[in-house]
Amino acid sequence: MCNIRENVNNFLVKYNLKNTKEPLLVAFSGGFDSLCLLDVLIDSGMEPVAIHLNHNWRGEESRKDMLFCKEYCEKKRIPFYSETLDKNLPHTETVARKERYEFFKRAAEKFNSKCVLTAHNADDNAETVLYRVIKGTGVEGLCAIAEHRGIFFRPLLTISRNEIEAYCASHNLTPNLDSSNYDVKYKRNFIRHKIMPLLKEINKDFVNALNSLAKVAEEENGILKEYIKNLSEKIGSSTPEFAKLSLPVQNKVIYYLFKENNLDYDREKIREAVKFINENKENKSGKTLSITTDLWLFAGRQEFKFINKTIKTGTEVRINGCGKYEFDGGFLTVEECFVLPESYPDDKDCIAYIDVCNPEFTLRYRKDGDIMQPLGVPGTQKLKKYFNSKKIPNYKKDSIPLLCRENEIFWVIGYGISEKIKVENKPSYVLKFTKKEVGNGN
Repeated sequence: MCNIRENVNNFLVKYNLKNTKEPLLVAFSGGFDSLCLLDVLIDSGMEPVAIHLNHNWRGEESRKDMLFCKEYCEKKRIPFYSETLDKNLPHTETVARKERYEFFKRAAEKFNSKCVLTAHNADDNAETVLYRVIKGTGVEGLCAIAEHRGIFFRPLLTISRNEIEAYCASHNLTPNLDSSNYDVKYKRNFIRHKIMPLLKEINKDFVNALNSLAKVAEEENGILKEYIKNLSEKIGSSTPEFAKLSLPVQNKVIYYLFKENNLDYDREKIREAVKFINENKENKSGKTLSITTDLWLFAGRQEFKFINKTIKTGTEVRINGCGKYEFDGGFLTVEECFVLPESYPDDKDCIAYIDVCNPEFTLRYRKDGDIMQPLGVPGTQKLKKYFNSKKIPNYKKDSIPLLCRENEIFWVIGYGISEKIKVENKPSYVLKFTKKEVGNGN
């Protein structure tokens, strides 16, 4: 039998938890695993805080589980903290896990701790890997349960259930047995009590075999993640570079981007996003695909990226002569100017020299029916045509400030002025617009 105390001690030293001044919180159900972990910590001179969540699935029995844990902690003179869930919550494994981890985080905040120890063991790890295989998974799903992630630490992951039960027996520890852990209507219990015993008949060392597979998968996945991360950073948001990749690599890049942006995903959503980018790799203006209620995926000839869904309101500002005008977080400054500049600024600088008698305009976003006579072009055209000629992505078109009179546009800020206000001899006014991320983005 392995030396559990030594293993736990080495774990605590590895993560600098041995002499931490923060309280060590231990998720305590009263079962073999958490009882073993708590006993090891107490016996090592530590002062853990036991935290217990009463799921309230079994009424009085659940309450007795909580009392067992409380009385044990009182006997050992260590702090005990518990909460009880609403009995009307759905009795599903998914809900239980979600509520459990939210409770752990609340407890960590309450005790001002960044360390919650859970008693997952080697058998739990093997069962988790098998469960993922049964549901359908990729390489990442074959990886072991993380021994450390965020505030959560799992010191018993290398210890088998048999070793833990033997420890409890040799130290006269009598656990509280939760009857729901034997109810095979729950998938994980079915795997533990029905499937695992059969697989052990084929290979008695099946738990170690699965855990070995998980470690190999973890190493392989680490290499793959590093490659995809570097590749994603290299190609950036370039559609042409993305299009050069093989389809499997494209899938991995989009998978990486979904994770980096904390987006929910599944295989179908990843495939849909990849297909969308490839379908629009020659699209000049680009298109958008709804990803969430407030996020789009934009894809066009030059770039692809996630963008926030912003719906511009009917904000309009009247411009009447010289002054500084605020517009949707930006500012338009109108000043008299009778001297030609040494050189005209680029359109993207959002500065325009114009020749008009009276600078009376409206500043707004686009509307249906807008027209414009672009600089150097005979006759007017629809604003939509002008946008397309400038290769402005669709997602930007509703966010470009326009200087107009009624439906005629005189300055598409960041892109160009109208032929009708160009300087013939000398300007009469200079307009400057300042706002974050205004410009053509080239």
